[in-house]
Amino acid sequence: MALRKYDREFKLKALALLEKGDETQASICRNLGIPESTMDGWKKIFKEEGDTAFPGSGNIKASNINYYEIQKELENVKQERDILKKALAIFSRQR
Repeated sequence: MALRKYDREFKLKALALLEKGDETQASICRNLGIPESTMDGWKKIFKEEGDTAFPGSGNIKASNINYYEIQKELENVKQERDILKKALAIFSRQR
């Protein structure tokens, strides 16, 4: 079976239906065509992360932004180091 992907809006609307309380989780899941375990996972994530839950593809969670900035800075420093090593080698040979 193919893995289905759901966008943030769909997940939030499904959780809103559940919170409304007019239907059971089982009937909401059946109507939307999603497994109950999927809904359980969404509930857990939303409970833990609140409005920042489900950032979507290409979007970084707020808690990971610092990590990615440090990774980018590290790559820049490595490139600068490599350039300086090459320059040193070139200038050392010319003497």
